[in-house]
Formats: sequence, structure tokens, C-alpha cells
Amino acid sequence: MKLSLKDYIAKNGFKNVLLGMSGGIDSALSAAVAVDALGKENVRCVMMPSQFTSKDSLEDAKECAGKLGCSYEIISIEPVMKAFESTIKNLSGTAHENMQSRARGLILMSLSNQTGAMVLTTGNKSEMAAGYATLYGDMCGGYNVLKDVYKTKVYELSKYRNGLSNVIPERIITKVPTAELRPNQTDQDNLPPYDVLDAILEGLIERDLGVAELIKEGFDAATVKKVFKLLDLAEYKRRQSAPGPKITPRAFGRDRRYPITNGHRHNN
Repeated sequence: MKLSLKDYIAKNGFKNVLLGMSGGIDSALSAAVAVDALGKENVRCVMMPSQFTSKDSLEDAKECAGKLGCSYEIISIEPVMKAFESTIKNLSGTAHENMQSRARGLILMSLSNQTGAMVLTTGNKSEMAAGYATLYGDMCGGYNVLKDVYKTKVYELSKYRNGLSNVIPERIITKVPTAELRPNQTDQDNLPPYDVLDAILEGLIERDLGVAELIKEGFDAATVKKVFKLLDLAEYKRRQSAPGPKITPRAFGRDRRYPITNGHRHNN
């Protein structure tokens, strides 16, 4: 991950990167990889809070950036959201949630244009597989070191990195994952627990198993079918995502090639 980022930055004429620092584990690990690969002076972390951002997230993001020694600043998206809400009346539900992510993407890309730093996206393979990401929002950017890294592996790598030197606050590793786009939101509102999700995804992707085969292995039938459907439907998103290093045997867009759309899904 370090080697690929360093090579990609150098060979494409960039000198530094910036990323959204949310207080979550994905952005924390991405920042750690960037600092290790490029040096702390070449990494800029931006926390972009909304009305739903918790105090814990603000504290964790600041602490992590401080431990890494990289640049850190806060740019609130609330004024931007008020402008969008006054322009698009009655914005609610998923549309309102995704607009927050897109406001953050807009800010990061504008900072990139202004400074010449490349935006590093932070979505992991579990999210990319399930479509748990927002086009033109948190998917905005030039490179993604976690693109082929499952969420469970993100936790393992974070603990490994802390074993070298403690740069990721323990609370980031232990707290319940959340996008903080609405009150009391957690990732598991929409997705199975990550250990279950990743096991099913590895079966579908790395092991090339079908739904029936995974059910025979003991996975819940409804959960397997849901995950398979999410994996299938999100292909169009993955085609528009930033590139990243190949880590697993079946990286998206390279080893696992699948149609953007097809007719057979409507018969299942």
C-alpha cells in the first residue's frame, strides 16, 4: 500500500495528498499509510463536520492527525448544506445523507485544485463491494490505498501499525463504525456485521462461489442473497471509483470482471 501510493504520486507529478479525516478507522489508516509513504509534511487532513458529527469523532480525528504529525484543519459543511437545502427544497432521507458526502467531496476537490495536492479517497473493499459509498462524494479523488482491503483487514492493519508506533487512537479501533449522516446511524443499519459481510464477500469474489454454495456452508440464506444483490448492483459505482493497489487475488476491475448491468438479476 505504501509502495503503490508513493509510486503513483511520484509518477503522476504530485508531491502531496489531502484527505477527509472523519475520526473513523478508514481515514485514520489511510492517513497513516500516506504519512509512512510520503512523509508527514506532505499529508493534509481535513475534518469536515456536520450537525451529526459527534464530539468523539472530532476528538479522535484531531488526536490521530496529531500523533501522525501531519497538517490538520476543520472546515464545517453546515454552511454548504444550508445553501443546498435552500436551493433544493424538502431534501430528506438518502438524498440528504448523500448531499453531505458530496459537499465534502466538493470541498476536497476544490482544495486539490487550489493547492495541487491529490485527494486520497478512503473507502475499503467491503464498502466498494456493497455500494456503501457515494458517487461524487466520498468516492471523489485520485487514488485509494484501501480499495482492495476488506474492512476486517483494515482493523488488522490498524492494530499492526499501532504495534510499530501508536498513531491510531484506540477509540477509533474499538468504536462502532458509522458514516454519521443522520442521528444514531451505524454501518450495521444497512449492512451485516463486517465479519459476516467479509466472509460472504470473500466467498463470492475470491472463491468464486455461488449463493447456493455459501448457504450450504452455513451462512444465512437471506443475508447471502442480500449481499449478492448489493455486490451485483454496485458494479456501476466501482467503474467510476479511484484506482488503488491490488492486494487480494481478485481485485475489482482487474481480476473480477463483471457487466455493469444485466438482465438476469430481474429473474432472481
